[in-house]
Amino acid sequence: MLHFPVLLEESVDFLLNDLNGHYIDCTFGRGGHSMLILEKLSKDGFLTGIDKDPDAYEYATKLKNNNFKIINDSFTNIDKYFKEESISGILYDLGTCSTHLDQPERGFSFNKEGPLDMRFNNKIGISLSDWLENASEEEIRDILYQYGDEKHAKLISNAIFISKIRNKITTTTQLSKIIKDIYPEKDKKIHPATKSFQAFRIFINNELEEITRSLKAAEKLIKLGGFIVTIAFHSLEDNIIKNFFKPSLVSFPKDIPLNNQEEKKFVCVAKKVRASKDEISINLRSRSAIMRVFQKI
Repeated sequence: MLHFPVLLEESVDFLLNDLNGHYIDCTFGRGGHSMLILEKLSKDGFLTGIDKDPDAYEYATKLKNNNFKIINDSFTNIDKYFKEESISGILYDLGTCSTHLDQPERGFSFNKEGPLDMRFNNKIGISLSDWLENASEEEIRDILYQYGDEKHAKLISNAIFISKIRNKITTTTQLSKIIKDIYPEKDKKIHPATKSFQAFRIFINNELEEITRSLKAAEKLIKLGGFIVTIAFHSLEDNIIKNFFKPSLVSFPKDIPLNNQEEKKFVCVAKKVRASKDEISINLRSRSAIMRVFQKI
């Protein structure tokens, strides 16, 4: 199945403020954004791709370009590889790559049978199947509430807990069926397991904490005038991004107006940019995408 990078032209247009600069694609995936960036950069420009997924890394190594290198690591560690204020722009296309859902063996899809894994890097950490085996009903419920905003979390967690006592839940379709069978709304267009699978994926990959840690590093790496472009796919990601870039208050005399007390490191130059109807018609996943762009000042 083809991979369609979301908000491709819009994100790259904002990102590239200096065609001779050094850029980072923090979520290489299948390289859709990276390839367009490389097309536009001058011979002196450079792009580094980062992805902790071994499959994405292997795919990127086949990209023959002297102005590109790939790093197989989490984007939380970008400050290990670059000096402060050395980067012209950083791109984050967050969430899961469509190729994860297309590959049943990766364990992300509730529609296709595969091992219940959900790790972006399946060589480290614990699979969802192994975590569920030892999880309490309360732990399962809390994950569904916190990361999926699932209103039937209590009902679902109880069903999962009872099922896994009888038999270990080892496949995606097992888990999907458990949720579907007890879900109250049967006629919804959205699959009953959608929010639960999102919640478990976010938890297993520690996604929200990693976003915050990476933004803290990116803040130091970006040059004055450089851009950070983010594409989020749900409110949890988007709220982290919005709150991170809010100006912090510093201590000034009381007679100075509050607006002048804000210490701004970044200015938001584009907020809540959405995919066009044409893009959504080609790539349904893009309908939930929200792009924000911040410039270091």
